[in-house]
Amino acid sequence: MKQKLWAEALGSFLLFATVIGSGIMAEKLAGGNMAVALLGNTAATAAMLYVLIAMLGPPSGAHFNPAVSLVMRLRGELTTVQLLAYVAVQVGAGILGAWAAHAMFGLPIIQFSQHVRSGPGQWLSEFIATFGLVATILLTVKHRPESVPASVALYIAAAYWFTSSTSFANPAITLARGLSDTFAGIAPSSVPGFVLAQFAGALAAHFTSRTLFD
Repeated sequence: MKQKLWAEALGSFLLFATVIGSGIMAEKLAGGNMAVALLGNTAATAAMLYVLIAMLGPPSGAHFNPAVSLVMRLRGELTTVQLLAYVAVQVGAGILGAWAAHAMFGLPIIQFSQHVRSGPGQWLSEFIATFGLVATILLTVKHRPESVPASVALYIAAAYWFTSSTSFANPAITLARGLSDTFAGIAPSSVPGFVLAQFAGALAAHFTSRTLFD
């Protein structure tokens, strides 16, 4: 269990640092072009996801995401105690990753986002983004397990662009982004709506997969 938690901590730290750090870098270099900034943010996130899942999948399953861990608990792959430990590590290490990104770019470590992301379109986007992510994981593991790193990375790259929310699809990273007043940030007041939509999407993917494919 200790190895699993270290893997989740390392993966969450590096993933969250990548999402926020690449957003900061992209915004600095894009000269106000938001499409170019999002493209840079997308490419870095997808690349890091592929590496982390390939590297840390064997020891922990490479969840880095409480919604994924909840689904794995429902499928009997984690105990309740393991689920709680996974979530605590994902959130804690992920926040440290966000703070590390701030430090690397000389920004205040402690900050709160002012980027409001709210409304039915954004919530639906997070539901669909998380549904698709969890479905991608469950069905690829079942049919082509060797393709999980590439499938997840490519799905997230696509979802950054086809959803109005830019596909957070992860309650832990949503919390961490609330603590970053940067390109990737989300106002703390917008966090609960995103998190509820993400968990709902994950549960819908779990029950859909179980009903149609198990």
